[in-house]
Amino acid sequence: MSRKNNTYSNELKLEVVQAYLAGEESMQVIATKYEIRNVSQVKAWVKKFKEIESIEAFNRLPSTGSGAKGVKNPLKGKRVHFKDVEEERDYYRAQVEYLKKQYPNL
Repeated sequence: MSRKNNTYSNELKLEVVQAYLAGEESMQVIATKYEIRNVSQVKAWVKKFKEIESIEAFNRLPSTGSGAKGVKNPLKGKRVHFKDVEEERDYYRAQVEYLKKQYPNL
């Protein structure tokens, strides 16, 4: 049995978040009502909406998955060989700094 990731439109996400924020039903009830596979997905959308605090920005979020689409992964590419441990450490520190700049909310 294989699992398929569901994708949800931004309109549905916004509708789900607004239903929860209206305070009429629990996240579990809302997830069931809107046929969301897992209540944790609703939690993630509500958290993201609260961080953004803007319907327009929320609507511009990617509608598929949670990864950053179109951003090249700096960890992929040619294999790097290091002369010593210190050089390798500095390389990975630079990678971490790059990722912190790309994803400041992690």
